[in-house]
Amino acid sequence: MSAKTEELLLSPLVVDVAGTALTDDDRRRLVHPRVGGVIHFARNWESRAQMTALNAEIKAIRPDLLICVDHEGGRVQRFRSDGFTHLPTMQSLGELWMRDPMQATQAATAAGQVLAGELRACGVDFSFAPVLDLDHGRSTVIGTRSFHRDPRVVALLAKSLMHGMLLAGMRNCGKHFPGHGWVNADSHVEIPVDKRGLKAILADDARPYGWLGGTLAAVMPAHVIYPKVDSRPAGFSPRWLREILRGRFGFDGAIFSDDLSMEAGRYIDGELLSFADAALAALGAGCDLALLCNQSIGEGRPLDEFLDGFEAAERAGRWQPGAEARASEARRRGLLPRGEAIDWQALTSSRGYLDARRLLDS
Repeated sequence: MSAKTEELLLSPLVVDVAGTALTDDDRRRLVHPRVGGVIHFARNWESRAQMTALNAEIKAIRPDLLICVDHEGGRVQRFRSDGFTHLPTMQSLGELWMRDPMQATQAATAAGQVLAGELRACGVDFSFAPVLDLDHGRSTVIGTRSFHRDPRVVALLAKSLMHGMLLAGMRNCGKHFPGHGWVNADSHVEIPVDKRGLKAILADDARPYGWLGGTLAAVMPAHVIYPKVDSRPAGFSPRWLREILRGRFGFDGAIFSDDLSMEAGRYIDGELLSFADAALAALGAGCDLALLCNQSIGEGRPLDEFLDGFEAAERAGRWQPGAEARASEARRRGLLPRGEAIDWQALTSSRGYLDARRLLDS
């Protein structure tokens, strides 16, 4: 393989597609050498057959692309019809823990197995789950997405859910490091600020990441500023990502930026960055992959500007396809499923799936 060909395989950007079938513009973007993943939303869903066909076409264009979705359970579940199980909230699993810890861990494993099995049967590779944020009773954007207030319960239930996902051949993503549950603000529309000090955060919200550092396949940092630690949001902070997550906690998996289109996703040191500059800032801080959502709709001009801007930055030497980018690419490829997925009929008649569904229904 030539050096030039190797460079073309370094693909740190994750984008979306416009609808339920690929457009010519979608296809053009997916062959871009720096695009390494696709994220789906509810607008991309019509039926199992349609989703399976959409993902098959994506893989025909680029077999190495990582097809992702935010599919946690509860209110964050993109596919809800045509046989998909309505997964419980993580909060309900935490409530079950208070009554019967063993049953709760079994139910969490079952939820992970069903979640991942159904997605994989439709051609989805990866889900951004589980949420590791603590339930402080303050955050409306987290709320029932959190397992519990106690970081020990969060870590144990998350580990059980991750085990269930792995049984179906899917890796995991803990979010939102070091913790989004303390702040009231919704980072989709404003910049949350958590004024606690590093010692308090490490002793509470960040503890699941320390305990699960060797188990997590991926982590997504929070679009939250912790001013006593760093003036930048965690996803743009070398201190949070390189020094604490990788250095102190020993995490060696993939780090995704959160969505760069979010209000908090592009304010760095008081400046509103372009999508491309925000991606460069995230990658420079220690992220392996930069995620930009919901920009393909309509003409998709913001998405084209994003890709063009990244290309221009690369030509100017602001992003280097060197050893660090190669390490990031290896982490991205490590998130691809292990083993072939079974189809829907085989899945839903399998003993493991049926046992998991019975556990969730009990």
